[in-house]
Amino acid sequence: MKWQRAVVSGVVIVGLAFVLLVFIPNLILSDITSVERSGRVALATGWFVASLTGLLWGLRRLQSRRVI
Repeated sequence: MKWQRAVVSGVVIVGLAFVLLVFIPNLILSDITSVERSGRVALATGWFVASLTGLLWGLRRLQSRRVI
């Protein structure tokens, strides 16, 4: 039963990381046309850094509580 939970946790974490770190920055770069390219790059970079920081913090909290 523990390995099933680990597999599900891993799939959820990888999926969430993909959406936050790849998919949304790509949407920012390609779909926001009212902002110049440098502005879109700044927005995407800010989103990436904030998302990565949040993921790292959240994963560390889950690990310290022995959830993952």
